[in-house]
Amino acid sequence: MKRLKWMLTALIIATPLAVQASCETVKAEINQKIIKNGVPASGFSLDIVPDDQADQAGGQVVGHCENDTQKIVYKRNGSDSDAPAPASAGTSQDAPSS
Repeated sequence: MKRLKWMLTALIIATPLAVQASCETVKAEINQKIIKNGVPASGFSLDIVPDDQADQAGGQVVGHCENDTQKIVYKRNGSDSDAPAPASAGTSQDAPSS
């Protein structure tokens, strides 16, 4: 019984870490797609923001994660900051349910 309690406790602690890693994985995949489309890595940034703050982030939403509670926002660096993200950059992936 004690072993079961420890396993449940470990699972509860590890779950948020796994979900965050999922967002980082999605962000990394989108990052690579944008770079493969010819945008230099220094020419843009990707930010993970809460869903309710995506409009204030000042960029284009190109993906989501954590069961759509987090958005990945693309921002172009430099003088052409209003340029849209490459069309094939976006992806969406929900974190696996545990």
